[in-house]
Amino acid sequence: MKEIKAYIKPHMLSKVTRALQKIEGLTGMSVTDVRGFGRGRAKGAPRSDDDLLDYSLRMKIEILCKDEYVEEIVSLIEKTAHTGLRGDGKICVTPVEMAVRISTGERGEIAI
Repeated sequence: MKEIKAYIKPHMLSKVTRALQKIEGLTGMSVTDVRGFGRGRAKGAPRSDDDLLDYSLRMKIEILCKDEYVEEIVSLIEKTAHTGLRGDGKICVTPVEMAVRISTGERGEIAI
C-alpha cells in the first residue's frame, strides 16, 4: 500500500478530482486547504506583520491505494495539475504499513 500526497494550486482541484474519479481502482481521497512556501519565497521574501501573507494557499490531496495504482494516479495528477508556471506543486509517495477500517475492523489493503 502507498500514500500519495499532492500539493496543487486551488483552481486546479476540480480538474484533478474529475480526472481521478475516472480511475476504477481509486477508493477515495481527502482534500485539505494548506498554506506554505517553496523555494521562491524562502529567501529574500518581503516580510509583513501578518505571517499569513508570507504563505501561499494550496490544496493537499491524500490518497491511499494499492501499489499497482501508484504510477497511474501520480501521472494523472502530474499531467492534470500542470500549468507550466512556478508553484504548480509537488507529489510525494510513501509506503503505508497498516490501514484499519474503523467501522468493520478490516485491516490491510481491504481497509482502503
